[in-house]
Amino acid sequence: MKKLVAYYSRADENYFGGTKKYIEVGNTEKAAKMIADMIGAELYKIEQNHPYSADYDTCVKEAKDDLKNNVRPKLKNMLESIDDYDEIYLGYPNYWGTMPMAVYTFLESFDWSGKKVHPFCTHEGSGLTSTESDIQKYAEVMKGIAIRGSDVDTSQNRIKEWLIKK
Repeated sequence: MKKLVAYYSRADENYFGGTKKYIEVGNTEKAAKMIADMIGAELYKIEQNHPYSADYDTCVKEAKDDLKNNVRPKLKNMLESIDDYDEIYLGYPNYWGTMPMAVYTFLESFDWSGKKVHPFCTHEGSGLTSTESDIQKYAEVMKGIAIRGSDVDTSQNRIKEWLIKK
């Protein structure tokens, strides 16, 4: 069976340890590509039909409103099936102790029976928080890894160790 790295990531203006800066590739996307390269997996980017604003503060408000209202944003380029994959590496930034709502849309779109999910998240201090237990409502969850977004560019060894230990 094949492996899939499915991830939600956001570029544009982001928060890095107290400051905001513009990035062209999101931190979770960088980690996802590292993982896919290391394990020979296919990549799938979870993208909303209507992405959040490029401005960080506006994005925070939009994402927080979606969380508060339990919104399930429609996704573009949705996978037709995950049947061909037995291991799925699921990446996301940590938004208020959980995953972005688009990740819930993705999780709720498939039957996860017999699938093993390996969560990885990027954050600026909150770690995995409740994300592993949130995913466990849908699928069998393996030990995840939390990567500080501002450290993602130098996290290859940590990711490699996590992949070996899993």
